[in-house]
Amino acid sequence: RTITTLVKKSAGEKPLTDTLERYLNNDYSDDPTIKAKDLAIFRSGKMKGTGMLITDYTDDARSQEYLVWLPALRKIRRFAQPAHDDAWGGTDFTFGDVTLRKPLHETHKLLGMEPFGKTVHAMIIDEADQTSTTKKLPGNTDEYKGATVYKVESKTKFPGWWYDTRITYVDSKNFSDYLCEYYKNGKLVKTLEKNWKLIEGQSDPRALRWFTWYAKTLETGHETMAYIPNAVTKFNTSLKSGLWSQSTLEKIKK
Repeated sequence: RTITTLVKKSAGEKPLTDTLERYLNNDYSDDPTIKAKDLAIFRSGKMKGTGMLITDYTDDARSQEYLVWLPALRKIRRFAQPAHDDAWGGTDFTFGDVTLRKPLHETHKLLGMEPFGKTVHAMIIDEADQTSTTKKLPGNTDEYKGATVYKVESKTKFPGWWYDTRITYVDSKNFSDYLCEYYKNGKLVKTLEKNWKLIEGQSDPRALRWFTWYAKTLETGHETMAYIPNAVTKFNTSLKSGLWSQSTLEKIKK
């Protein structure tokens, strides 16, 4: 079936693949304290059967709540909010990249506007290491080379952090971020590249969906790619709010 694919690859080794379902609910008008709930269920790979429910609150000073279903124990565990630099699902995406980082955690400076002029990369896998799943992964794209982007410098407020500066290239029309470069002491240490697609049937250029995320840690050569096929993305659905609950986690099968 069509499902989100997460591929992790160490330098010189074969890729590892997980598949997962993700459901995001940001309609909590009945409870103004909640900004959103994010449910992820891993369906294959080493994390098969694991479920994670994250609650984000409108008060940015309040920690997020993490409930994790552990299939080996058949129990839910409540965890403290992870560190921003912890790896999300063993990937090159940190929890800061995916859920935690907010504008107040950094200082920001607009460096100017310029043509993007870059390729948005994807994971390249040798033919001998391909699987039926990885053969479906999209490749590099030059679709956004002609876009005019804002070049934004962000400096973290956390002392001794794994990076001190990020440079992000943001489309001036639809505000999608195509590339984020992480630097430590002036040295490039990680890149995160994103390929966004317009949601079908939407005229607003900001109505974008995830298509691919690709990250590489330069010191180790470890790579991660997330691929979200078009058929996976649905919006304004009639799903019941009860989906985002402990009850859903407890029903997950191995």
